[in-house]
Amino acid sequence: MSSYYIDPFGCVKNQVDAENMMAHLNKAGWENVTDAELAELIIVNSCGFIEDAKQESINAVLEWRKLYPKKKILLAGCLAQRYEKELSLELTEADGFMGVGDPAQIVKKASIFAKTKSIDSVNLQTGERPLLSLPGSAYVKISEGCNNRCSYCAIPLIRGSLVSRTIQDIAEECRALLNRGVRELCIIGQDIGAFGADTIAPNESPAVKLPELLNKISCLKGDFWVRLLYIHPDHFPLEILDIMEKDKRFLPYFDIPFQHAASNILAAMNRKGTAEKYLALLKTIRSRLPHAIIRSTFLLGFPGETEEDFAELLNFQKKAKLDWLGCFTFSREEGTAAFSMKNRVNAKTAKTRKQIIEQQQIPITEKNMDRFTSETLDVLVEERIAANTEINADSDLWLGRLYCQAPDIDGAAVIVCNNGEKLIAGTFAKCKVTARRGFDLEVQVVV
Repeated sequence: MSSYYIDPFGCVKNQVDAENMMAHLNKAGWENVTDAELAELIIVNSCGFIEDAKQESINAVLEWRKLYPKKKILLAGCLAQRYEKELSLELTEADGFMGVGDPAQIVKKASIFAKTKSIDSVNLQTGERPLLSLPGSAYVKISEGCNNRCSYCAIPLIRGSLVSRTIQDIAEECRALLNRGVRELCIIGQDIGAFGADTIAPNESPAVKLPELLNKISCLKGDFWVRLLYIHPDHFPLEILDIMEKDKRFLPYFDIPFQHAASNILAAMNRKGTAEKYLALLKTIRSRLPHAIIRSTFLLGFPGETEEDFAELLNFQKKAKLDWLGCFTFSREEGTAAFSMKNRVNAKTAKTRKQIIEQQQIPITEKNMDRFTSETLDVLVEERIAANTEINADSDLWLGRLYCQAPDIDGAAVIVCNNGEKLIAGTFAKCKVTARRGFDLEVQVVV
C-alpha cells in the first residue's frame, strides 16, 4: 500500500479541499500517515490569495524537500491552480502540481508516484471525508468561486465564478456529519450570502437562497451549532435573522468582511457599501439578536488610501465596536483590477496603519468579551491541556470554545475542572464564565 502525508496549509476553504483529497486517496487504497517520515508522497495544500501566503506555500515545499530529498512532493491547491506553468519551470523541488476544482483528480496525480497499484477513481458518499478540523467541528462548503469581483481579489481568477451546491446535497452532508458525532457545522464559501444566486433563472427575482438552505438544515434533529462564516456586507440576507430568532442552534455569530469605510476606497474596491450602510446593518443585527457577535476584516494600504481615508476607517472601527477583527495589507495580484492602480501606498505606511488598527481593537475586543463574565453557556470541548495541580490533584484544564469563538481565529475558552469532572472532546459542557484572560475566557464546569 502506498502512503501519503498531507500538509493542510492555508485557510479553512483549503482545509476542506485537503479533506476531500484525503477521502479520495483513502478510498483508492492509499494510507494516510501522520508522520511525513513514513510517507512516500508529501502533499502541500497551498494558498495563493496574497503574496505572503504564496511565499509561505513555496517555502513549505522547499522545507519539505530539504528534510526529505528523496521523497515525492506534490503541490496542490490555489497556488498550483494559478501558477502551474510558471512553477513547473521554477519550483523544481516539487515533483507535481494539482489545482482546485476536482479533488478526485488527486488519485490520478498521486498514482504517478505510487509503488503499488491503486484504484483510478472512486465514488464517495457525502460527508464521509476525513476531518482535519477541531474535535466536534466540521466545515461545510456550500459554494465555490465568487461573482463579487472585488478589485483586489484573485479568488475568481483561481476558483472561478460562483457555483452553488444543491440544497439537498448540502443537507445530506450535514446529516451525515451529525451522525458521525459532529456538533458544530461551520457553513463556508467565498461569500455564503450569495449562495444560490447562480441558479436563479433570468425571469426570477434576484433573491439568494441562503435562507432556504438554513430552513432545510433547521429540519435536522439534534443538539448542534450552525456557524455562518463569510457574508459580504453589500448583500447581507436579512431573512436569515428570522431563522436565527426561531432556532437557537444557529449561532448569532457573523463574519462580515467590511474591508474599509471610506466611500472612495470602497468604490475603488468595487464594493457598493458605505460606512453609514454598514453601521446600519450592524444596528439591525444587534437589535434583532442582542447577543450577536461580529467578526470582520479590514484591508489597509489600498491604492489611493489617504490619511483622511484612514481616519474614516478608525472612526468606523470605534463606532462599529466589532467583537473580533483581522487586518491585512494590500497585496498586488496579477490579473486583478487593482494591480495597475496608481497612487500606491508605501508598504511601511500600510503596515503602520495596520498596527494602529490592531492596537485600537484590543480594548474594544476585551470590553466586548467582559460582558460574558458570570454567564452560563455551552462550551464545545476540544482537548485536555494540563493537570491544574495548583488547585488540587483532580483538577484539569481543557480548551474549548463558546459560541462567540470561531475555530482557529478567535480566542478560546479555558475550562477549569475543579471537582474531577470528566469531559469528552467534541461534546458540549455547561460552563460558567469566571474571568477574561486577555482575549480568552476562563470557565468552570457547572455540575
